[in-house]
Order: sequence, then C-alpha cells, then structure tokens
Amino acid sequence: MVKIIAGKISDITPGKMVKVSIDGRDILVANIDGVYCAADDSCTHSGASLSEGKLENGIITCGWHAAQFDCKTGKLVKFPAKIRDLTSYKTSVESDDVFIEV
Repeated sequence: MVKIIAGKISDITPGKMVKVSIDGRDILVANIDGVYCAADDSCTHSGASLSEGKLENGIITCGWHAAQFDCKTGKLVKFPAKIRDLTSYKTSVESDDVFIEV
C-alpha cells in the first residue's frame, strides 16, 4: 500500500466531505468529529458523487436516490435494493496532512 496525501486538516473540518482524485480514482474523505475516513466517492447504485450528498452522524447519504453508507466502513446502511458496499481506505494524520492508503 502507498500513502497519498489527501489534504490538510484545516481543509477537511469536522462534518465536511471532500473529493480527491488518486490515480484516476475518486475518493471521498470525511472528518467525523476529528476522525478521518475515506471511501470510494461513487455511489454503487448509479454512480453519483457521494461527496455532493450529506454527511450526518457518520452516515453518507447519496444525493440522487438516498442510498446510505457507513463512512468508516463503506458498508451499505439503507437502500430499498441490495447494492455493493463501498471500498474503504485506511487514513492517517501526520503533522497537518491527512493521508489515504491505496
């Protein structure tokens, strides 16, 4: 695994989600009360950008059809049909930087 910088902690404040592109892959990085997590940014239902949805209590809600995923694990939480979970990524903080392991 390779550690890639996702951004500065000052850019990813609590409750905020950002999208970063790494090697052609869009990844959502979120700050949940000081805990950083990362998962694929594309909803597995129809490909919507999850970073344009909502983040509440660690749950990402897709803005297109309201699929919900656990931000920390990528697991599907709620949707009328079974869809694939998101791939989640390990994160770390060093100094002022947030890193993703890909």
